[in-house]
Amino acid sequence: MSACLLASLLLIAAPALSKAPVAKAAPAETAKSAAAHPPGTVIASAHALSSQAGLEIVRQGGNAFDAAIAVSSTLSVVEPVSSGIGGGGFFLLHDAKTNRDIFVDARETAPAAATPAAFLDEKGELNRDRSVNGPWSAGIPGLPAALVHLAQKYGKLPLKTSLAPAIRIAREGFPVYARLEKSYGSRREVMERYRGTREVYLADGDPPKVGEIFKQPDLARTLELLGEKGFDGFYRGEVAQKLLASVKEEGGQWKPEELSGYTVREREPLRLKYRGWDIVTAPPPSSGGVAFAEILQILEGWDLSKLDPAHRTHIIAEAMRRAYRDRTIYLGDPDFVKIPLARLTSADYAAGLRATIHPDKATPSDLLSGQPAPLEDDETTHFSIIDHDGNRVSATQTVNLLYGSGLVAPGTGVLLNNEMDDFALRPGTPNAFGVMGFAANAPEAGKRMLSSMTPSFMESKDKVIAVGAPGGSRIITQVLLAVLAYDAGLAPQQVAGQPRIHHQWLPDVISAEAGALDADTVAKLQAMGHKVNAAESPWGNLQTVMWNKQDNTLSGGTDPRNPVGQAVVLPSRP
Repeated sequence: MSACLLASLLLIAAPALSKAPVAKAAPAETAKSAAAHPPGTVIASAHALSSQAGLEIVRQGGNAFDAAIAVSSTLSVVEPVSSGIGGGGFFLLHDAKTNRDIFVDARETAPAAATPAAFLDEKGELNRDRSVNGPWSAGIPGLPAALVHLAQKYGKLPLKTSLAPAIRIAREGFPVYARLEKSYGSRREVMERYRGTREVYLADGDPPKVGEIFKQPDLARTLELLGEKGFDGFYRGEVAQKLLASVKEEGGQWKPEELSGYTVREREPLRLKYRGWDIVTAPPPSSGGVAFAEILQILEGWDLSKLDPAHRTHIIAEAMRRAYRDRTIYLGDPDFVKIPLARLTSADYAAGLRATIHPDKATPSDLLSGQPAPLEDDETTHFSIIDHDGNRVSATQTVNLLYGSGLVAPGTGVLLNNEMDDFALRPGTPNAFGVMGFAANAPEAGKRMLSSMTPSFMESKDKVIAVGAPGGSRIITQVLLAVLAYDAGLAPQQVAGQPRIHHQWLPDVISAEAGALDADTVAKLQAMGHKVNAAESPWGNLQTVMWNKQDNTLSGGTDPRNPVGQAVVLPSRP
């Protein structure tokens, strides 16, 4: 069966999407067997300026980790709608020299004042405005600490060198693109509540418009201080004082020690095997890796290529349903709660779940218990990098919803996240992405909120891949479908552009991009008992890179749903 036919079985027909640039390095002439080192560096990110920033640093002698600092910080400048140094992220690293995989957890943490009661109104219902807008919605940022950590422990260049492209772009400006303008329009009422935000986004008297040059001099200065002083340049001193003052001015409560006490955590990644692939992915406090592992192990019981489109979609949706149920009930910050990780990621547990799937009938989500059994995570952005030494990075970072909390701390240019909504602020009440949580993900001082971010690596005998995506609760299923597509033989750009489906237990519905499922498939799924939303707007912004060791080529794919993304290759050692 051809790769293209199998891809069509994956989600039927691809929706009409604009073409995205495809980056590919020519094969090395001497490559006759599996290559020991890539022939250059490949970077895929959600904005051309950030991809180019990464290459700029590689040309100066930096490695993948230095490039990651440049890409991450530049995305913080040019993609404030999705991420920024007022937010957090996860960095999955592979250090080629030691052959070690490392998961860097830079997730935001809860301030002590942000108790569940602080987010309830006078009737005891969730105060949605407080949970997603302004100072109460913001956790203590983790991304600046991650950039410092990467430079100190894994990079080759000084932090200020790797931050230089982002500082220059923040100071000189960049052209506003359609997504920034449109997303500002959707959040305008909130954005313009706050003095600091108005000073940045209404600097010329009106909101950003496509084609205008958007400058952020305060953010440039904040990044300079981070480069010069490291951790203290953000979490102590003048920037920290301005952040604390802004939160207090708008009615929130942060303590100085909550900023100065922030720490990056290094965690052991999750590992699994799927049909000849070794997969490395995100552990808790990401829910992504656990759910992702659970789904793949359930699916191993079927040869998906031999199923008709309706039954293939049915089986995938049922596996998703069960994993998202477990995500809701069991997962949280492993520093605060006991997670049955071995159980949830075991082949035996997956086999048990597989046995509950009827081959021709949907399982209503309300028949899957919402209570824990006894014990025995288009916002956000992603980038992927492989360098000439074989180091690699798969990183997902976020401020949560569009433009985060909407609050920019005056004098800093820092747009604060609204990640507190990723906690179970009121157990059993869905968050902004429609996913629920219970006690395991309730806020506590210093606790990290559950995330769906799923930066991942895949490796077979002849291919090395980094992949990830934004998209809230739909991140996990995007990465899952990418793995299935790579396993079917698709190239990175095909993987990034394939149509998507999603199921997350509650609400009990298969979501599908317009054109992803044809009318006959939808009818068959409905006859099985599924509810299907078959014409949703496209979602996600997947970024992926691949090193083919057999012919020693590099290639990248950037999501065609995002016209400003770019995959780029530096085809030889600098």
